[in-house]
Amino acid sequence: MRADRVEASWDPGKSKWLIRIQTGEEVIRRHCNIAKDADEQTIRATAEKTSKEEGYEVDSANVTVRREQAAAKG
Repeated sequence: MRADRVEASWDPGKSKWLIRIQTGEEVIRRHCNIAKDADEQTIRATAEKTSKEEGYEVDSANVTVRREQAAAKG
């Protein structure tokens, strides 16, 4: 199967990266143990590897990395 979209974002509640694999209406979520400050290439590679482990083919152009900005302290 081919994943329509793969997104990686930091999950502050679990202190892990969350990989979301979307195929149509189905969404699979998996957490990964890589550093919060990992470079984008590492995060993308991990997202692709996780997707393949779940049985999905991934087009690198469909992988998105979302880095949330820290809330301003004031």
